[in-house]
Amino acid sequence: MLVLLPPSEGKASSGRGTALKLESLSLPGLTEARQAVLDELVELCAGDEDKAREVLGLSEGLRGEIAKNTELRSAGARPAGEIYTGVLYDALDLASLDTAAKRRAGRSLLVFSGLWGAVRVTDRIPSYRCSMGVRLPGLGALGAHWRAPMAAALPEAAGDGLVLDLRSSAYTGAWKPKGEVAGRTATVRVLHAPTRKVVSHFNKATKGRIVRSLLAAGAAPADPAELVEALRDLGYEVEVQAPARAGAAWALDVLVDEVH
Repeated sequence: MLVLLPPSEGKASSGRGTALKLESLSLPGLTEARQAVLDELVELCAGDEDKAREVLGLSEGLRGEIAKNTELRSAGARPAGEIYTGVLYDALDLASLDTAAKRRAGRSLLVFSGLWGAVRVTDRIPSYRCSMGVRLPGLGALGAHWRAPMAAALPEAAGDGLVLDLRSSAYTGAWKPKGEVAGRTATVRVLHAPTRKVVSHFNKATKGRIVRSLLAAGAAPADPAELVEALRDLGYEVEVQAPARAGAAWALDVLVDEVH
């Protein structure tokens, strides 16, 4: 099972530790594309601060994120699972999983990123600020920049098992499963059960809990149908929209009563 996650806008500080080693990150086929984004991002943030803030879409209160980006090559690197914070990652709570579940997380979780393309939660990265929606002056839109290298690297990462796609819309454009891979991909919406309306904050929390539940239970669904069965066994109310044609993803709706 490969689980595709969005990153978080907020991130923990880099702290002390060994600096970034691009060549040590998972999915080595993305290294050249990562280097290109890293080089331009550092150069941008080391220059005109106002321009950098505009390009990155940062408010005045987040001006300090620009200085952080200038130090990406020398800042301490930590496992990505510790860098990413926010609602989904709070609910996932990787640190409190038992050893076996943490190993499963390291094998199955892939976090998409405007800067790194995609990293595993065990990959060591510094704290940074660069969303997939950014358009760098030289490279252009990052979603488009990542499309070709992702198309080459991600099918191999997906292997021949289930792909559980929990990414937000900003990150889905960087890689869209196609053909046979798409047929074993499942996307998830979280709906308020009484109204059948999509929820926002609780959407992220529920997705984090879903991933945690699967990891903690040692569930290993091989395809979307087995995923539905596993989620129901774990107590989730799930409605299924099977694909209408070959090569299309399954769509799952998880129904919740609470909306936070």
